[in-house]
Amino acid sequence: MKVLEVQALSKIYRQHFWTKARKVLDAVSFSVHQGEIFGFLGPNGAGKSTTIKILLEIIFPSSGEARLFGQPIHAAETKQRIGFLAENPYFYDFLTAQGFLEFHGGLYGLSQSFLRSRIPEVLELVGMKGTENIRLRFFSKGMLQRIGLAQAIIHDPDLVILDEPMTGLDPVGRKEVRDLMIELKSRGKTVFFSTHILSDVESICDRVAILNLGKLLSCGNLNELVSVDSKYVDLVLAGTEGDLTKWAESHQAELIHKDEYCCYRLWNRQENSGQFEARINSALRAALSAGARVHSLNHKKDNLEDVFMKQVGQLESRV
Repeated sequence: MKVLEVQALSKIYRQHFWTKARKVLDAVSFSVHQGEIFGFLGPNGAGKSTTIKILLEIIFPSSGEARLFGQPIHAAETKQRIGFLAENPYFYDFLTAQGFLEFHGGLYGLSQSFLRSRIPEVLELVGMKGTENIRLRFFSKGMLQRIGLAQAIIHDPDLVILDEPMTGLDPVGRKEVRDLMIELKSRGKTVFFSTHILSDVESICDRVAILNLGKLLSCGNLNELVSVDSKYVDLVLAGTEGDLTKWAESHQAELIHKDEYCCYRLWNRQENSGQFEARINSALRAALSAGARVHSLNHKKDNLEDVFMKQVGQLESRV
């Protein structure tokens, strides 16, 4: 089931009628499925927050449409099923954690009897148990982010939208937010979050969309975006220099560095996995036959950072 569908979404800003229009979203289309963690990835200024604001009807698109749970985004019944945490939320720091969540629960129309049982449950879920009576002004950045996440899920939404939830957090705080997303997924919730932190996307996301300069560059499973084939293999060998030089020439191995051991690189020449592995095995057998000793063998594959930089760089070079 598609929880979120975006079709040819565009947004154009014009400050004055005599100034040139600025297109911040350009016919963006993608979908998010139920029960997945979806990463909305892009550099600063890519259009991620603009897309989220359109989904929440904070601003309106110039063209295109979006649907939530199969209904238009303006349908009132969809709002109750969404939880949201902004990139830079404002906190009433004179409130306690309990008062802050009671306030937001009231905005969702939740009863006091429901909140009495729900608030302790949510605080425990975000790792804030025991902070009910502490005022927010005494919270650290990481604690404020977690209390923000608590208000986003206080009403038990089916879709949680998070705009740059890792911003400003230390490694421990980022891991806690990632763990919470995984926990929400295990409970059947859908998580849609924007970020420019590639490692977070690679570690938890089921599917990813890459956005830059308002254009959608790619969208799909991580395995579809990131090649499973090795780009190259580094072989670290020990042996006589003359024998290794002959071996390298016959197997088109590039000498990368030389000290106690020699590191040679075998590049994948647009071969599939089977062909490249066969060439690696042939080179290894030949090296051993030449009297070399194999110290290590390391495969190098494309990761999400490689894909991201390649796609973003190609687009920026055309602008």
